[in-house]
Amino acid sequence: MRIAMVVWEYPPHVVGGLGTYSGAMAPALRAAGHDVQVFAALRNGDVPDPQPDTHWARQLDLSPTYLGVYKQEASSWGAFFGELYSTNILWADAVRAEHGRQPFDVIAVHDWLGAPAGLTLAQHVDAPIVFHVHSAEWGRQPGGPSPIVSQWESAAGRAADATITVSQAMVRDLIAHGWDAERVYGVWNGVDTEKFAPDAPGRPELRARYGLPDDAPVVFFIGRLTGVKGARPLIEGWPRVAAQHPEARLVALGTGDQDDEIRGLVAGLGVEDSVTLRTEWVSEDERIAHFMAADLVVLPSTYEPFGIVSLEAMACGKPVVVGARGVVGFREQVVNYGPNQCGLHVNGADPADIAWGIGEALRDGERMRRWGENGRQRAVEMFTWGRCAVRTAEVYGRVR
Repeated sequence: MRIAMVVWEYPPHVVGGLGTYSGAMAPALRAAGHDVQVFAALRNGDVPDPQPDTHWARQLDLSPTYLGVYKQEASSWGAFFGELYSTNILWADAVRAEHGRQPFDVIAVHDWLGAPAGLTLAQHVDAPIVFHVHSAEWGRQPGGPSPIVSQWESAAGRAADATITVSQAMVRDLIAHGWDAERVYGVWNGVDTEKFAPDAPGRPELRARYGLPDDAPVVFFIGRLTGVKGARPLIEGWPRVAAQHPEARLVALGTGDQDDEIRGLVAGLGVEDSVTLRTEWVSEDERIAHFMAADLVVLPSTYEPFGIVSLEAMACGKPVVVGARGVVGFREQVVNYGPNQCGLHVNGADPADIAWGIGEALRDGERMRRWGENGRQRAVEMFTWGRCAVRTAEVYGRVR
């Protein structure tokens, strides 16, 4: 198949799971024999990648034109709204031009960030459109979703010939919000099990950098410091863990709108001696080094439609404690009982339950080691990008 992939995040611009996904899926689909043309965005100062199958659109700052045109919400976004909107229009024009040169079998539009292009192409290009929903505005911003983003998402879902989302939890959530059950498909994401592996480097060096004793059990959290990722209830529950396991150390890595709140909470609870908080983004290699330095990875999200980070930990051979209440794909990844157990499920909104999960895991180091081995095996067998590409292409084939 000839596939147009329209996506806001694409290497070298990787901010979260969308950039990880697109950077892995384009080559995986190509390896499966498909012609994938990527339509991506250039930020100011970015140097275009000369690959012939990558079409870059350079953003325009439209903010001087807002007055009297856009509603106040769009204006409040500043230059970003204009950059995003102009990029979508440029994408639509580029896809239409490329389709005229050699028709596409399917146009894959990723997330709300590409929805305006998808809606435009639905009117101007005679090719099926598949809308990929990696998360939804009502879950990302439960306290105040953006009307613009919400409307783009729902309109793109109605206009598309099919919707692919990342877990069965998210399939059920979309259907519950009125999406057509006959046109929504769940396809799990994957992980690079060669890069994220039990023999990856970094453990001694990173422990030394943080001053962590060699024999101290290290619990690792990574994620945006926002409400849905569970950093606050994790910190609130940590004194319970420290009381049972005074030798344990928590390393929390991430940044977000709760930076100051979380830092103040660590100080207020008096756990500075056992908690290391680092509020910044790090490179992929350094992220892997953090996994290797950890004995247990804790991800207590309450909204995580898939969560590649859990697979990364599992692929590195680490046991995991994950949130399993709400729209959370972790519970489809992590087996929490039986011979194939690789971790524990907890209520990511409940500090006591998070503390129980951490304490229960730390209670038996040999058992944690087995969980890590099981998680590695599950990642290798069930969650490769090749499997994801095959399943994605099957859905594409249904609408072409």
